[in-house]
Amino acid sequence: MQLTAVLTPAEEGGFVALNPETGTTTQGETVEEAVANLTEATALYLAEFPLPSTGHPVITTFTVPEPVHA
Repeated sequence: MQLTAVLTPAEEGGFVALNPETGTTTQGETVEEAVANLTEATALYLAEFPLPSTGHPVITTFTVPEPVHA
């Protein structure tokens, strides 16, 4: 099953990793460690709460314009 990982830098260093399909969240000192931890946490979640397969996730980005200050 292919799922999504969203990684953001953690304030204290390393990365926070989130899987939006399940809500599982974890962290790691490196991207690789964060993804490995997220894989393990998500597998444990799915063993308890299975999800139907919905196909491949689609990921994109968008830009919000900066507010103009008068």
